[in-house]
Amino acid sequence: MNVTLLIPARYGSSRFPGKPLAPINGKPMIQHVYERASLAKGLTNIYVATDDERIKATVEGFGGKVVMTSPDAASGTDRINEAIKLLGLKDDDLVINVQGDQPLIDPNAIEQLINLFERQPGEFEMATLGYEIVNKADIDDPMQVKMVFDNNYYALYFSRSRIPFGRDSQNYPVFKHLGIYAYTSKFVQTFAALPLGRLEDLEKLEQLRALEHGHKIKIAISASNSLEVDRPEDIHKCEQRLAAD
Repeated sequence: MNVTLLIPARYGSSRFPGKPLAPINGKPMIQHVYERASLAKGLTNIYVATDDERIKATVEGFGGKVVMTSPDAASGTDRINEAIKLLGLKDDDLVINVQGDQPLIDPNAIEQLINLFERQPGEFEMATLGYEIVNKADIDDPMQVKMVFDNNYYALYFSRSRIPFGRDSQNYPVFKHLGIYAYTSKFVQTFAALPLGRLEDLEKLEQLRALEHGHKIKIAISASNSLEVDRPEDIHKCEQRLAAD
């Protein structure tokens, strides 16, 4: 099975312009993501998918590979879909999507998703990861996306709100969604062609589009959290975590 890992990265961001190039311990964030993802076993190729020449120059400067996509890509998945076509991937190739703002991505988490598709070939077309929330403050933080799943580990819903909501008790596990996806190349093309979902538009969560149109998302539970960089103040948190590691 050919496995291509793609890291969508754009320069523009309303909360944090130039985020992929923000230095973390003297190294641009996109380099942290690329190098940590490269440690995962089972990858055939890894590329940064971007429309920005500054990001391209940075990635090539540290020896990484880049696929240039259109600045008109409406979402990360649209950028992934365009990269798939430019790279000429086959329908049954596996694509791993790691966000460019995850400088602490665990290579084991990537391997977990690859193993899901190897163990259960043909049973699903899309998979992602969850992590049991330890920091209780994250449960009600809308920047931390929560998820619920059925007994067979298929996603039921994703939300920025606390789910499930315990009517009589708050003593139960709540799972965070980690922004890393795996899907077949063919399914990415299917997904990108689907119209915007009503729930997707309300929550601003792209993965809900798949559920709204009847597609299954397989879930695996990761042993490690992945800190996303949403705001400039998150850089310091990453540096503290790297120092602790």
